[in-house]
Amino acid sequence: MAQAQPLAPDLHLPKLGSDVEAQLDIASQWKLMWWKFRRHKLALASAVVVILIYLVAIFVDFLAPFNPETTNVQYTYAPPTPLRFIDGQLYTLGYKSTIDPVALRRTFVVDESIKYPVGLFVHGWPYQLLGFIPMDIHLIGPLDPNAPMYLLGSDRLGRDMLSRLIFGTRISMSIGLVSVFLSLTLGIILGGVSGFYGGMIDTIIQRVIEFLRSIPSIPLWMGLSAALPPTMPPLQAYFGLTLILSLLGWTGLARVVRGRVLSLREEEFVTAARLDGVSEWRIIMRHMIPSFTSHIIASVTLAIPAVILAETALSFLGIGLHPPTISWGVLLQEAQNIRAVSTAPWLLSPAVAVIIAVVSLNFLGDGLRDAADPYSR
Repeated sequence: MAQAQPLAPDLHLPKLGSDVEAQLDIASQWKLMWWKFRRHKLALASAVVVILIYLVAIFVDFLAPFNPETTNVQYTYAPPTPLRFIDGQLYTLGYKSTIDPVALRRTFVVDESIKYPVGLFVHGWPYQLLGFIPMDIHLIGPLDPNAPMYLLGSDRLGRDMLSRLIFGTRISMSIGLVSVFLSLTLGIILGGVSGFYGGMIDTIIQRVIEFLRSIPSIPLWMGLSAALPPTMPPLQAYFGLTLILSLLGWTGLARVVRGRVLSLREEEFVTAARLDGVSEWRIIMRHMIPSFTSHIIASVTLAIPAVILAETALSFLGIGLHPPTISWGVLLQEAQNIRAVSTAPWLLSPAVAVIIAVVSLNFLGDGLRDAADPYSR
């Protein structure tokens, strides 16, 4: 009977015959992660989507056709207008307004007989790219600055929904990064100290974690967010909400770090570092934490969607960020009125952006979590 051969790890490697096992023996942890991650097609596609979303968040001024605070009462609740490509030129369609005799309100109908030329890289309202480069070039916009162009419709004040949606990307996506970064710092420090020292320190930190996790999240967020003064400047309110979300989001990561440190503190490389006179803090931060960095990255990627949803929910309920701050949750406040939604369903477009961002980040996190253990079959 032929002896069964051991299975090699299920990695997408080039067919090099006997050299494959040699590559596996000398490959670094990050290379093994990449070989397995690139097999996860859905995670790869999600990574592309996430990168594009964050590029939008960086270059919002360039991508937005109009100033998000510019109002035009002549086009309140104007429906989305499609783009037309005719004879080598882009056009957007105009509107024909009518008065509803029953509801006594103005309604707009897209009129295909009215066309306004649209260009790429056109001059528009001035801004500072990346906060310090003065520019007035925008990716797309009407050649006539007074022409209406509402590709995603307008809101109750006649503001362009596309521009506001793009600007909301910066706040909603950055608050997830900043909050998770603060949670990551607290989780690594407190979880590492808890697992490495044990004893009374471990007991105190774990009881604090259990207390925080026993409190219902949404009521606690609502209470702390309501404590922020309504007159607080937008920038301070942004950092206040970020601090609240991060102070409540570090407990899960701290437990993960504690468990990993507990399993590693008796390993030979930790004992060798102690015999070499390495300080305990250096052992934790330079020897133990890097050994499971891949797991931390996967946990962080899965934590960002939760923070985005929390900010959206709080802002939607009116106890998070407030106008003039623009986030996806603030934009969804316009959709609280059922009459407005029935009249202008495009006000729900920020919800579509939230779904795309959260689903993409979740798929990306799943792919990173699977790739974090490249030896699994």
